[in-house]
Amino acid sequence: MKTDESSSNVSNALLDPSPGGRGAVSLKHRAYAELKSRILSGALPPGELLSERQLALSLKMSKTPVHAALERLEGDGLVIVTAQQGIIVRAITPQDIADHFEIREALETFVVARIAGRLNAEQVGQLKRNLVDHRRAIRRRDIAEHVRLDSEFHLLLCEFHGNREITRAMGQIRDKTYRVMHHISTRFPTRMGEALAEHEAIFSSLLSENGGAASERMATHLRNGVQSIYRRDP
Repeated sequence: MKTDESSSNVSNALLDPSPGGRGAVSLKHRAYAELKSRILSGALPPGELLSERQLALSLKMSKTPVHAALERLEGDGLVIVTAQQGIIVRAITPQDIADHFEIREALETFVVARIAGRLNAEQVGQLKRNLVDHRRAIRRRDIAEHVRLDSEFHLLLCEFHGNREITRAMGQIRDKTYRVMHHISTRFPTRMGEALAEHEAIFSSLLSENGGAASERMATHLRNGVQSIYRRDP
């Protein structure tokens, strides 16, 4: 099964875009982007004890930008820094995920109810391309691409609604749930196909201008995601 062999796609979006990277600032951004990508992809799993020295060696940089990156990751809730145990990759509990999905259900059921029947041709095309690419990723059993496209589908819907606060909140939630989506898809590959089928049902409701059905299908989709956390290993 294909998983994240490289973290470059996640990292590139977070790198300092300025020419030359402005020295130390660029190193801080690069360290943050790379370490965040490793955590989100599971390369640095929950509970992993981190060493600034070892991370600096692996990133081929000094400890200073790595230390700054870890402080930022602590603010993101991705690592825990304690005097007793040191630096540990923070585990996401089932309650954390249930809370996140509850927020998403409140936001996203509202969004799809409002945009049903109001999508323009370009927006419909974007969603169709997402679904086609998603289907291709699942055929390849590409978990990283599945998670990316799954997130993209939801973010597109929020962007089409046009409420920037909802889009911003969704972006924050995406980072916090990425690791769990990756974990669930690895343990239960059939969930990937189920999620895609649910996306297609939501899309169908949007095209048919049935906001009530779109909202209900979105709620079911997100609740199914929560329930996946409690499945037993096959």
